[in-house]
Amino acid sequence: MIDTEGFPGVSQHGILGAVTTPRWSRPSTALGSTPTALAAPPRMFGSVVPSDLLPWGWAEERLTAARSYWVASVTSVGRPHVRPVWGVWLRDAFVFSTGSPVAAGNLADNTEVSVHLESSQDAVIVEGTGERLTGPDDLREYVHATNEKYDHNSYVVGDGVAAPGIPPGPAFRINPRAVFGWDADLRNPTRWTWPR
Repeated sequence: MIDTEGFPGVSQHGILGAVTTPRWSRPSTALGSTPTALAAPPRMFGSVVPSDLLPWGWAEERLTAARSYWVASVTSVGRPHVRPVWGVWLRDAFVFSTGSPVAAGNLADNTEVSVHLESSQDAVIVEGTGERLTGPDDLREYVHATNEKYDHNSYVVGDGVAAPGIPPGPAFRINPRAVFGWDADLRNPTRWTWPR
């Protein structure tokens, strides 16, 4: 069934009653018992714009290949906090570490977060919740993936991650609730969600 909550004029049968076929992706391992991503047109500019939908693999490729990501969190007084970070798309979630006490404190107080790739042409935006990565196996997996991707020398220190000349900081996993993406010039806008 297509997630149509908040989309006026859209039923589970498609836009304004037209029949559409949802597109499914390959199984997702990090999202527990929700193994597939469901693609649907997002609400943009006040309405749902009919278009061809992008496959989930399109977004995953970009999430994996990106060099930098913008992470948006909210301070305890409601002020947005946005910073570029390095990170990895690992087991269907975005994982990054930070030495910023502001970002770490924000995610401890309010787990709601958005992650955006550098490009606005092939845009991918992840909306979800952040959780601190604490298990030694998870931290080692993250460090290995980061070192391989960035040709870096990060290492696990206690329940955080450090690098030569960089003090330890916590790592976070952003578990997606919804992912948005579109091609150059806002073509083929797509919203991916996972059935609950």
